[in-house]
Amino acid sequence: MKKYLEILKKCPLFSQIEDENLLTMLKCLDAKVEFFDKKYTIIAEGNPAKHIGIMLSGSAQITQSDFYGNRTILTTVEPSQVFAEAFACAQVQTVPVAVTANEPCEVMLIDCANILHTCNNNCSFHQQLIFNLMRNLAAKTILIQQKIEITSKRSTRDKLMTYLMLQSKKADSNSFDIPFNRQELADYLEVDRSGLSTEIGKLCKEGIIKSNRNHFELI
Repeated sequence: MKKYLEILKKCPLFSQIEDENLLTMLKCLDAKVEFFDKKYTIIAEGNPAKHIGIMLSGSAQITQSDFYGNRTILTTVEPSQVFAEAFACAQVQTVPVAVTANEPCEVMLIDCANILHTCNNNCSFHQQLIFNLMRNLAAKTILIQQKIEITSKRSTRDKLMTYLMLQSKKADSNSFDIPFNRQELADYLEVDRSGLSTEIGKLCKEGIIKSNRNHFELI
């Protein structure tokens, strides 16, 4: 586990936990590391929720599909980020989303029960771990509210501009990259791809934005 120490130190789940305690904790939690090829389903929609995932390398997308097979991208998971924790904590019988590898990636999987229930060793840092988990869940709730703010807009143009302004604020710059290609951005915004491309073209002609693949600039 030592080779993953630097990336795990950036994980919000292990905030304020010393390095030596972190390695001890991972053993106590019976953490496992698994490798997934590109396009491999890390967590399948409909499976029972049990494990919390931590992205160690590579990236993945969390998606949801409706009855007709239309896909919505909920978010992208990058290294050091946690995923599936809400479903695992709630112990839902069927996960309503799928987590799919964007590229070859390594993922740490931890049984949620090992986090929520302290071990026989009475580790002093376990309470900090539970606190970190609750704080991370609260932060995810805020992100969900932002997603609702974006997709609740009536037009493709408004959805796109709301998203770009939030990304600009997050990057603290009017020039930034987004983690989606055109189809993925359309899936995230829950709009038609051709309509999205048309709106991007109009905004560029109007001098409101500049766009080059996944790079945008707000003018």
